[in-house]
Amino acid sequence: MVIGIFGESCTGKSTLANQLKDAINAQIFTGKDYLRLDKNEAAARLAFQKKLQEAVSGENIIYVIAEKEHLPLLPEQCIRVLTTANLETIKSRFAQRMHGNLPAPVAAMLEKKHGCFDELPHHVHVASGESDVEEVCRKILELCRQ
Repeated sequence: MVIGIFGESCTGKSTLANQLKDAINAQIFTGKDYLRLDKNEAAARLAFQKKLQEAVSGENIIYVIAEKEHLPLLPEQCIRVLTTANLETIKSRFAQRMHGNLPAPVAAMLEKKHGCFDELPHHVHVASGESDVEEVCRKILELCRQ
């Protein structure tokens, strides 16, 4: 089974992935982790796509995506989970990552990207701060059993 968890930075993707990982004994890939599969980027992408396609009916993989360019790597049969948060929450969390300081160019980048995933097709929507992670995991696991 493949679960694609996608959304902007600091929306809870990794938290959800780690919670699911133990529940389904899954391997987590994030962003360009697939580059470990081959020295050539194009070959690594192809190898990763093949790995994901095979995992649809085999091993459990969770792919955490923060860049829209990686969405096409997901197989059609995967479970898609969108994570969102309001802009102020994202900025606050990003500032924490940067030791309390959010430079203006970073804030502008976050503002520009805000909402870029919101209209994409998904099976489950997780609104950070509004969704209970354990309940979301149960919902995703139900989808996995179908």
